[in-house]
Amino acid sequence: MKYICSKCSMTAEVTTLKSKCDCGGLWKLDYTPPKFDLSLIDNDTWSIFRYRAFMVIEGDSWREISLGEGMTPVIALDEDVLLKMDYLMPTLSFKDRGAAVLAAHCKSIGVNSVVQDSSGNAGNSVAAYCGRAGIGCEIFVPEGTSPKKIDMIKSHNAKVNIIPGSRDNCADVCRAKADTEGIYYASHVYSPFFYEGTKTYIYEVYEQLHRIPKNIFIPLGNGTLFIGVVKALEELMNSGIIDKMPNIIAVQSENCDPFAKAVIAGEKYPAAVIPKPTMAEGISIGVPMRGEEILEYIYKYNIEVITAPENRIIESRAALASKGIYCEHTTAATYAAYLKYCELNGKTSDCLIPMCGAGLKSDH
Repeated sequence: MKYICSKCSMTAEVTTLKSKCDCGGLWKLDYTPPKFDLSLIDNDTWSIFRYRAFMVIEGDSWREISLGEGMTPVIALDEDVLLKMDYLMPTLSFKDRGAAVLAAHCKSIGVNSVVQDSSGNAGNSVAAYCGRAGIGCEIFVPEGTSPKKIDMIKSHNAKVNIIPGSRDNCADVCRAKADTEGIYYASHVYSPFFYEGTKTYIYEVYEQLHRIPKNIFIPLGNGTLFIGVVKALEELMNSGIIDKMPNIIAVQSENCDPFAKAVIAGEKYPAAVIPKPTMAEGISIGVPMRGEEILEYIYKYNIEVITAPENRIIESRAALASKGIYCEHTTAATYAAYLKYCELNGKTSDCLIPMCGAGLKSDH
């Protein structure tokens, strides 16, 4: 099993410390999992690693690193909507799925220090799992990041750098440090190992429901959950478990919507946008690094892209909280987009929406 460049198709060993190919292309994994089968799940492991038969997992480093991530319930919000409660994780966000696998990989190849950029949740997850693995960690976050997210990152003994400007500028600063100082870039965007974790979202849904809902809403910024979900659904199709892709609705912020604009124009690259302030900070990505790959998936599977109305995020968050679901603003934006989708298309049943982050993380 090797890395393969998404641009030039050059291969490299997964033990390389390079975060991308010399041509600038991002790595993918040259890996085809076995056909998905419930009988291959390790029912004695209460974490995402119960699905390791279908994941790129080398060695047993995951045993020391797992914090019991995953295994989150699917609950009914009402007769039309199911919620996957992914904020019920060790660091209170779905990013723990990917961070656990990435940290296990880092440990297995001898990485002792990493840098990473994040709007908050991914940085918190990487910091926690690096702390668990005994790996030094430095996280870069953009100004305006929730102080509570920053406090959580610091609590895991990670250094935090608050960078002026946009989320994209924060990423540029972090990557420059990784390149100039030769520190491992533990990116939830660059590393394909992260998606080996996020694809377990769909594994769990299928194991829990014994089916896949007809309509799947997914927040879309850098695409960490989006790519994992599509990969897992492809695996289920290739395994003969589902016969077609469900209707996927990708959700962007209306104040930062490079994919929505690209789809309208039929472009193969994300549109050039200048992000405006948004409460949906987790998906405020103006320059998504895997943009071309994400658009290929969007066109291949006729995935719809909708924007969350900024002026509906607070009321959507309150509506969820009134039913006991206290989520962060980015998560509420996905529900706001669902409500907008129903207004545009009529009553939409059998929907699955991820509750990606806990509300206390974004209160500031």
